[in-house]
Amino acid sequence: MREWTWSYEGYEPAQERLRESLCTLGNGYFATRGAASESVADEIHYPGTYAAGCYNRLVSTVSGRRVENEDLVNLPNWLSLRYRLKPADGPAGPWLSPDRTELRDHRQTLDLREGTLTRQSSYEDPHGRRLRVEERRLVHMRDPHLAALRTTFTAENWAGAIDIASAIDGTVTNTGVERYRELGSRHLTRTHTGAVEPDTVWLRFRTSASDLRIAMAARTRVTEGVPPVSRPDLTRRRAARTLTAPIAAQGSVTVEKTVALHTSRDPAISDPLRAAVERVRRAADFAGLLAVHRTAWEQLWRRAELEVPGEAGRILRLHLFHVLQTLSPHTAELDVGVPARGLHGEAYRGHVFWDELFVLPYLNLHFPEVSRALLLYRHRRLPRACRAAADIGRAGAMFPWQSGSDGREEAQVLHLNPRSGHWLPDHSRLQRHVGAAVAYNVWQYCQASGDTDFLHAKGAEMLVQIARFFADLAVLDPVHERYRIRGVVGPDEYHDAYPGAALPGLDDNAYTNVTAAWVLARALDLTRDLPEPRRRELFERIELDTAELDRWEDVSRRLRVPFHQGVISQFEGYGDLMELDWDGYRRRYGDIRRLDRILEAEGETVNRYQASKQADALMLGYLFSPGELAGLFGRLGYHLDDETWHATVGYYLHRTTHGSTLSGLVHGWVLARVRRADAWRFCQEALTGDVADIQGGTTAEGIHLGAMAGTLDLVQRGLTGLETRQDALWLDPVPMPELSEYGFSLRYRGNWGVSLQMSRGQVRIAVPASDPEPIRVVLADREVTVEPGESSQLRLPPDGL
Repeated sequence: MREWTWSYEGYEPAQERLRESLCTLGNGYFATRGAASESVADEIHYPGTYAAGCYNRLVSTVSGRRVENEDLVNLPNWLSLRYRLKPADGPAGPWLSPDRTELRDHRQTLDLREGTLTRQSSYEDPHGRRLRVEERRLVHMRDPHLAALRTTFTAENWAGAIDIASAIDGTVTNTGVERYRELGSRHLTRTHTGAVEPDTVWLRFRTSASDLRIAMAARTRVTEGVPPVSRPDLTRRRAARTLTAPIAAQGSVTVEKTVALHTSRDPAISDPLRAAVERVRRAADFAGLLAVHRTAWEQLWRRAELEVPGEAGRILRLHLFHVLQTLSPHTAELDVGVPARGLHGEAYRGHVFWDELFVLPYLNLHFPEVSRALLLYRHRRLPRACRAAADIGRAGAMFPWQSGSDGREEAQVLHLNPRSGHWLPDHSRLQRHVGAAVAYNVWQYCQASGDTDFLHAKGAEMLVQIARFFADLAVLDPVHERYRIRGVVGPDEYHDAYPGAALPGLDDNAYTNVTAAWVLARALDLTRDLPEPRRRELFERIELDTAELDRWEDVSRRLRVPFHQGVISQFEGYGDLMELDWDGYRRRYGDIRRLDRILEAEGETVNRYQASKQADALMLGYLFSPGELAGLFGRLGYHLDDETWHATVGYYLHRTTHGSTLSGLVHGWVLARVRRADAWRFCQEALTGDVADIQGGTTAEGIHLGAMAGTLDLVQRGLTGLETRQDALWLDPVPMPELSEYGFSLRYRGNWGVSLQMSRGQVRIAVPASDPEPIRVVLADREVTVEPGESSQLRLPPDGL
């Protein structure tokens, strides 16, 4: 069925890396790009395998400076399976590959329902001999340490033998992102290879600095055809098994390759090599593995049921597929965060950003155990965040802009502008709003799951330490009689300093200040609501006293939010910057999404202009409902009415280049309630951001996980106005003609499989009979309670937009 498959006809070298990213297979523990098994890393192909949380640190010299970077390590290529014809009437031919002229046709199909990738190719050699090849692969969703490849070769008009070389290739490096290639890339060291007869080879190695011990074992068998001649072929960095299998005219040979991966991060093993060899030895054949793998995927799809008609629904399924491959129930057993580019490539070095802000709200209502694990990743790094705050003379916890293995700041010191070739200072670490994203996710998770144990213990500790940081970061300005947060960078990322300023940073970024006020208010609520024993323990552990709470109360009501021309200012002084010649730059450059790079290459700086990379002030409308946002401004002593907010949206809409895949998502979300006629264009951009690679080649380096999860949440929360608060589901749907009918299931607290079906003017809510508690549903004009085993059809109030 087309709605469950993603297919590519023909072979297009220029599109290969994009397809490799979009055809990645994974299970939350590790993932492998959809590269051709015959390929090696070159300008066309980039085989890559990445295990969640497996990082390594290297030092490079760039522009005369020593630069340290931590990367998600590209592990040995287990896909490697080369083959060549060995006709009875002549010598063996060359190893075949899709980049040779012998390729007659090619098709690859990603099956979302069962989590497999199938490649079908047909080759013809110079003598007219034709070979048909069909390959099917999986990365096992039930057993997270296994992957398998089944390849069938059919000789259409010749007879003889086929040579097959099945390898684990340990010569790999981290070179998947061109702009990083001047930096160190060889992470694997102390490699050893070996064989276990009759059919297995193995490779073990360590990462050079983090000293992770990792092992892979590969079992290769011929399961259809005459038994082959098989022998190991081992070098220091490559473990291979070569098979020569007889093949008759019109006959077939089927080869199954099963691979196991273990690392020293795994629990309940003594040695990764022993575990990998034992696991692959006991693994079922491909058919057996596939049957269990299908069942695991069926269960995932059941928990994440989504019904959206048409092409939008097909893309949303692809997005959900990649979210589940990166953050599956297996993730709940790991100490990992949300990699911004999935486990699909090396962009952003596999680091954890604030993108979790766009991911966890979706997971909360389907896989809360995964959300909890991702929050535990942050909690384990809370001591590091407290040290980071102390290092800049502040109290509380300052979470890093980029996080990796241990929670230190991993943001680059320098970044390359590929347009100019210049290495430039990178001030993105001044984005202090990351802590607000962590706090928001703690609060949203606990509201959706009802996990008061987490909220009253680890969640409270994170929330309070983040509040402490923001309260200490804010400085009272006696002129304005308001608190100000200075020297930061907002979500926009373009602006990192005032024109001509000696030091980086901006003052009173509206998003940072308003979310800081929200964090302080929630932390105050929580400290008041905590059971007394928990409250006393928390205050004693972190040495918190009531005088500090009094300051939080004051700061949460007097943080400054700048305005200009009747709109919210992105930061103090934004309205004083010059206007850009938008039409002129579009005529000269066409795509100006990365306007910052264009201006820098001209000797200019985007800091001088009213031009934003992505939604910044408008992010407030993404996080908070209209009523909650107005309440936040009211708490701060500002009046935010619909007219001011609508004017703010319009103002930045015309000054944003959307140089991030998250920008279209946020604009679509916000415009759905402000300017509906414009909303669908941005929703479409968010949907197609990766499949059409609208950012100009970036998807080839890894998918944009935040944007993918965000489109799912756009349907789940954005269009429905769904909120989980005060022990109820609150709904405030907004009609969108292009998505007028849709449905999904969700897990709300102890209730599994709650169904919401939206159609024009009405919503149907059904609670399974097996669920323990009724669900209270609140709309703008009424409240209903839906008992287990019952459903309720509600007509929605008239839309006033």
